[in-house]
Amino acid sequence: MTLPKPASAAPDDRSDGRTGAIYALLAYSTWGLLPAYWKLLGAASAVEVLSHRMIWSAVFLVGILLVQRRLGDLQTLLRSPRKVLVLLLTASLLTFNWGLYIYGVNSDRVVEASLGYYINPLVTVLLGFIFLKERLYRGQQVAVALAVVGVGYFIWQLGTVPWIALALAISFAFYGLLRKVVAVAPLAGLAVETLLITPLVLLFVSWLAASGQGHFGESLPITLLFIGAGVATSMPLLWFNKAAKRLTLATLGFFQYLAPSLSLLLGVFVYGEPFTPVHVVTFACIWTALLLYSVTALRARSVSV
Repeated sequence: MTLPKPASAAPDDRSDGRTGAIYALLAYSTWGLLPAYWKLLGAASAVEVLSHRMIWSAVFLVGILLVQRRLGDLQTLLRSPRKVLVLLLTASLLTFNWGLYIYGVNSDRVVEASLGYYINPLVTVLLGFIFLKERLYRGQQVAVALAVVGVGYFIWQLGTVPWIALALAISFAFYGLLRKVVAVAPLAGLAVETLLITPLVLLFVSWLAASGQGHFGESLPITLLFIGAGVATSMPLLWFNKAAKRLTLATLGFFQYLAPSLSLLLGVFVYGEPFTPVHVVTFACIWTALLLYSVTALRARSVSV
């Protein structure tokens, strides 16, 4: 009797890999192009845009859970005071991060915002070393040092701190750290985070409407853009989750640099933001640090397997 050839599983693996890559491209490309979306809402303040982003994200995410018949995940999560408390903290960090990013984009600082998300992985690995006692390999130590040199050179040459970049990187790194500590599903967790903030931002939006300062309902395009902010926020997360199921973390890790790269290109070539020799040196340090970090991480995984 001839045994079946095991190679039949290979096409499925390759198909999963291709599908995962498509989902990853969709997720990170959307995140990278979001500055173009926020620019369309430039007439509204960053806080108003953020408020609608939270409200419509909550509506969209709960709708998805309802369609997927997973409202039980939401209810189970809400019954855990400890998890809700941690998610309230992560929701605060996420609100700050989202709001600052919108502010950075609409104040013509897309390049600086992109720098923040390049720095983020390096801050994340540093926080893992400090708080979770994770091992920091020599290559990763050099990568973090290179990032510090790059930012230090920027401050020294331009006499200003890239506070938007640093605040984005640090706030999102702490967000990731806390979400790692509390074990919740990404979709249900984000739904709870947006729901926790929604009552507060609903009050703000109501006040804007009552005082005649709000832009919601001003015109059909603006209203649709506000509502669409929830879709633009939630769909990339769903695509990311689908990609994460099909790709290794190492492969997925390389895709994460697509988002800030697209934002950087938008800032320089579409919105005409300055990219001086000082920026070149700073970004070169960060890019070299990220390359070193990625290679070190890949080697560490290959050794541990």
